[in-house]
Amino acid sequence: MRILADLHVHTLASGHAYSTIGEIAAAAAAKQLELVAITDHGPAMPGGPHEYYFGNLRVLPAEIGGVTILRGAEVNILDEHGRLDLPEAYLKQLDIVLVGLHNVCTELLCRERNTRALIRAMQNRHVDIVVHPGNPDFPIVLEEVVCAAKQLGKALEINNSSFFVRQGSSDICLEIAHLAKQHDVLISISSDAHYAADVGKLERALALVLQAGVPEKNILNLNAERVKRFLASRGKVRFARGEAEHEFL
Repeated sequence: MRILADLHVHTLASGHAYSTIGEIAAAAAAKQLELVAITDHGPAMPGGPHEYYFGNLRVLPAEIGGVTILRGAEVNILDEHGRLDLPEAYLKQLDIVLVGLHNVCTELLCRERNTRALIRAMQNRHVDIVVHPGNPDFPIVLEEVVCAAKQLGKALEINNSSFFVRQGSSDICLEIAHLAKQHDVLISISSDAHYAADVGKLERALALVLQAGVPEKNILNLNAERVKRFLASRGKVRFARGEAEHEFL
């Protein structure tokens, strides 16, 4: 199985990543990816861009070098109430919105409060994917989060970088993948690349998802067309062509 879309990639704008949008698009094209999402961190991240950066993403072309470019963000969850660091005026303009807990933006909370933070963030209608929910720094009640994702039509990420930078993620991610299969929840297999050479680097995450027996129909980013249909079903302005009222699965 080949994954042809990478939905979690960072540029220089994130403040701790090292490649330009052009370099990322070129790397994606060289690996024969069909689609890549530019998802820089929200402004609460130290060194992250001002919120105006996300409003100005509209200047990006829809395609670079044959690769579809999604204008997105990895938005930081700020507290257990699920507050996000980008206002709705910007969120609604984006093609794709990821949310996640980061220990430089969010207080380390207990399992129940972390769970509440993720679920309340997912209740924001603009949010599409929860990133690295297997991060052991933020323990959660896994089945509650998976069931909320199912109810709200969101996807959960298995993050390839987590196996290198978030020690202890593997077992939690495997359990999330098993639960996603059980509850018929979409999984996004993403690189979380902070350097162009890592775009599309998904091998360990894909192997874990396959180990859990997750079927192809539950892998969101298998190809560009599947991603576009998902975003259309979520009412994203760029992709909605009358499909927005139909369920993706």
